[in-house]
Amino acid sequence: MPESKPNVLVVEDDKNISDFLAAILTSNGYGVMCASEGKKAISMTADNRFDVILLDLGLPDLDGIKVLKSIREWSNLPIIVVSAREDELEKVEALDAGADDYVTKPFGNNELLARIRTTMRVHRRAFGDEAEAEPRYSADGLNVDYERRRITKHGASIHLTPIEYKIVVLLSQSAGKVLTRDYIITRVWGEHYDGDDQILRVNMANIRRKLEDNPADPRYILTEVGVGYRMIEEGAE
Repeated sequence: MPESKPNVLVVEDDKNISDFLAAILTSNGYGVMCASEGKKAISMTADNRFDVILLDLGLPDLDGIKVLKSIREWSNLPIIVVSAREDELEKVEALDAGADDYVTKPFGNNELLARIRTTMRVHRRAFGDEAEAEPRYSADGLNVDYERRRITKHGASIHLTPIEYKIVVLLSQSAGKVLTRDYIITRVWGEHYDGDDQILRVNMANIRRKLEDNPADPRYILTEVGVGYRMIEEGAE
């Protein structure tokens, strides 16, 4: 029996953009439904089964952040913000509110499709079919074996401190997805940590010194300026 195609909800008030996104998705095997208002999007999300939501922030009735927070109260459905807003603080706000990724308009079709695939894959690993997958991460010669708590690069062992290892595991388990600095700090040092993010920057510098051929031009852990960090997807070369 063939697998059903993944369904996407496009939340966008500009009909030209909405139609454009729908055409791209449909031609690449996705089922598509559209909503031009925030309240309608929330209602449709409750009444239908979607695999991912593409959410614009500039909606006529509700700000996209409010839509995002509303859906997050009862659903872990993957949500990718697709917005023309380039302010770093707004990106951080959206990601901290529960967005899985943030794509800035204008964007390339291939970039958008790749972000959708990555977000769905990360979500499946966390909540669904791939939760019991091979307990390791591998990309471009870098391997993280979660069971053995061992990291190798092209076969050579890399020694990390417990904190450094925890950061790498956190990033690798969400490979391809940007994690905000506050999210990483909370997960690694705890929600009651009240220091600044200097501790994260220091640890990240040490990690890159150990993992990267050129720490100034990182290959494995990329910086999303003003937002956080993203680890390259598995299988990347």
